[in-house]
Amino acid sequence: MTTMNAGRRFAAFALALSLGAALPAAAYAKNPMVGGAPMYANKTIVENAVNSKDHTTLVAAVKAAGLVDTLSGPGPFTVFAPTNAAFAKLPAGTVETLVKPENKATLTSILTYHVVPGTLTAKDLMAMVKQGGGQATLKTVNGAPLSVETKGKKVYVTDAKGNTATVTIANVMQSNGVIHVINGVLQP
Repeated sequence: MTTMNAGRRFAAFALALSLGAALPAAAYAKNPMVGGAPMYANKTIVENAVNSKDHTTLVAAVKAAGLVDTLSGPGPFTVFAPTNAAFAKLPAGTVETLVKPENKATLTSILTYHVVPGTLTAKDLMAMVKQGGGQATLKTVNGAPLSVETKGKKVYVTDAKGNTATVTIANVMQSNGVIHVINGVLQP
């Protein structure tokens, strides 16, 4: 797998993680706040993510996996972005182990599982779920599928192991795609 493909996969994974939020009109705010920082629609996924206090672990992981250039590229990507709190739910030592150079392939696989090619807003995801009879399957950049469901105005993403993350902030528009903040780390 090339670095470019890995980056695209990561972007899709990150978008997938962020789709669990409600869809009020404010979800399309011009510069929504994420992690205490405004997210500018004219900046890339990476340019915005580095300013979010809630995504420092994700940013460190993206750097360790060598995916910064990919996620700064034209995309478009849909990224389900786990928060620091989501990473903190993993067993002790997991993140520290994953960011070691010898585990780069595993880290890249996990990160690209949070990225889906294209720009899929929460409205798009909800339409896909409705069309799919209550569930939709997304193919991640990693190659493995994610399952998406909705309940009311909330979007939920379920990984291959059956773990579900909720989109807590949807539709954070970027120049190269969209981020959906999620409250869990998805695993292929």
